[in-house]
Amino acid sequence: MKTYPRVLSIAGSDSGGGAGIQADIKAISACGAYAATAVTAVTVQNTLGVQDVFPVPVSVISAQIRAVLSDIGADSVKIGMLHNAEVVRAVREQLDFFSVSNVVLDPVMVSTSGHKLIEDEAVAVLKDLLVPRARVITPNIPEAEILSGQQIGSGDSLADVAVKLSCGGRVSVLMKAGHLTGSTVRDVFYNAEEDRFIELESPRCSTVNTHGTGCTLSSAFAAFLARGFCLDDAARFSKEYISAAIESGAEYTVGHGHGPVNHLIKV
Repeated sequence: MKTYPRVLSIAGSDSGGGAGIQADIKAISACGAYAATAVTAVTVQNTLGVQDVFPVPVSVISAQIRAVLSDIGADSVKIGMLHNAEVVRAVREQLDFFSVSNVVLDPVMVSTSGHKLIEDEAVAVLKDLLVPRARVITPNIPEAEILSGQQIGSGDSLADVAVKLSCGGRVSVLMKAGHLTGSTVRDVFYNAEEDRFIELESPRCSTVNTHGTGCTLSSAFAAFLARGFCLDDAARFSKEYISAAIESGAEYTVGHGHGPVNHLIKV
């Protein structure tokens, strides 16, 4: 019998469908893998922003992870929104119990609309417990500044910050440059396992439809790792996918604010 490449997404739910678990399922599927989920929080949101967040009990989050990993299993795990420190600790406990190795961590802290999605205490615990446990982390500029304690004024410092966040060269880092200015977006991927950098370049697309880009990119990365691609190829393919999804999504109107990318684009 055949088996699917399997990805477990541990993240929050987005009622608007552009980010979170909903984006993860679509991106993982579009990139050729099977998506299972563990919902960490239910958010009330649309393209205009996040109106409320309802955390799922920690025991239920852990039970969801156990239910998936003990039966279906996972070739990779993508981690997104973890609302508080207790949830971070519980997720780390389950990863250790099931000896999960292919972990892609998107350190979600603030939504596209500017709504805070993580408690202050959880940031330190995330940095101490989950960043070192990941194989890859995918911070954007604001997230990287919080994790590193360093201001990022230009793309010239992305490589240095990536190394700083790599836990002594043990964790690979995809530094996303979308918050910088310029006609070109130049992300930097530090492959810690090979101790090398690759630059991932794409034309900047002028669009408000950027809701869920971080969730989508990290899910694509996890899907390509689940399919057996090496780190460099997974980084390149996920960058190609999110760039095509943004460009295609710019042609559509969904809601009255920051619309979603086109998750179902073929690359």
